[in-house]
Amino acid sequence: MRTIAVVNQKGGCGKTTVSINLASALAEMGQRILLVDMDPQSHCAVGLAVPEEQIEQSIYDVLISRSRNEPIKLTEILWQVSDRLELAPASIDLSAFEQQMTGVADRESCLKDTLDEMTGDYDYAVIDCPPAVGLLTFNALRAATDVVVPVETGYFALHGLSRQLETLSILCRRCNQQVDVRVLASMYDIRTKMAREILGELRSNFGDKMFKAIVNFNTKIKEASSFGQPISEYDPASKGQRDFRSLAEEILISQGKQQRHELIDSLAGQLESISATADELLQVAKPPIEAVPAPKAAEPYPSLREDEFAAAEAEAEDGKIAAAETPQTVETAAKLSDYYGISQMNDAVVFVTLYPRATSVQIAGDFNNWQPEQTPMQKVGKSGVWQTEMNLPAGRYRYRLVVDGQWQQDPYNELTELNPFGGFNSVLEIK
Repeated sequence: MRTIAVVNQKGGCGKTTVSINLASALAEMGQRILLVDMDPQSHCAVGLAVPEEQIEQSIYDVLISRSRNEPIKLTEILWQVSDRLELAPASIDLSAFEQQMTGVADRESCLKDTLDEMTGDYDYAVIDCPPAVGLLTFNALRAATDVVVPVETGYFALHGLSRQLETLSILCRRCNQQVDVRVLASMYDIRTKMAREILGELRSNFGDKMFKAIVNFNTKIKEASSFGQPISEYDPASKGQRDFRSLAEEILISQGKQQRHELIDSLAGQLESISATADELLQVAKPPIEAVPAPKAAEPYPSLREDEFAAAEAEAEDGKIAAAETPQTVETAAKLSDYYGISQMNDAVVFVTLYPRATSVQIAGDFNNWQPEQTPMQKVGKSGVWQTEMNLPAGRYRYRLVVDGQWQQDPYNELTELNPFGGFNSVLEIK
């Protein structure tokens, strides 16, 4: 069982929102999830419509019972939220936990010992931590295999994050714990220049220590919380749901891979480590593009039926498909993965992408001196498919798509690298 602690000593950065919706997204993807609320404010229960007046026992009772030699099993306090998601709720009593445990041996391991007993029952445990550094947070870190640090893309984000990483380093050294710490950009508002600049700084400074997924500012997420629902239930076709699904997918992909991330003692040490291993990480992170047959000239490109596209409304802003998880859209998504992206045949490279709402799609890269007007893509019929063909010699190329004047990475090419402007270039390797 992997245990993910959502930690930030700064309040208002969306820890509880991330905890609830990450847990829900993982559950939606077939994982067995335990959500543990370690915040005395008990906001996880509120955000999942668990009636506070009916919570007779909380995680506090389980943790404190061990010191009294009258152990309470975790299963006795759990609330079932969905088929694969259960909540261990908090209570205001947690605020007295540190005082109650004064002088108790191994008091920092209470949560770890509790979760160790549940290893075979869940695939993931997600821990919502309080906005303070104390025994509760220390218990969460002692139990964690992974730490997610949500960072609001606001004015004090970088300064607060530096202190947060240093604090995590000190706490983990105290318990001899090696944890995979990664930064998550949260509450990102693309409309503001400050948010865009801070996101660029975060990506520039933290590289592979930062999730590619971003939790955008989204009113639907706030509405979902007010109705006591995760966004996956309240509005499964929303951009907020896609953000958390992308985060969950990134976490699932990392499972089973050799862990390359080590806890860095300071911000400076972390940046030095990222710089020293950047080239190596780029070489091993993604497999080379496999050659697949190019479309026949007589059939420009297989198109999906109009009703299938209607079930998978395209979002031109980020090139992703927005749709509810229905059997029809799952089938559609499978077809999209077969059709779109890059294919190679002899010396020709075929680019194919989907932007139903776009009026122009161009390609800018180091193969055309980053001049998008030199490489326009052609629209195929009325389906929103765009394609072009280029003859390029063997080599490694960086490029971006320009959709109605907006520069962005290719959503159907997973091979990327950080560019000097804090964004990502798509990468094409021709053998």
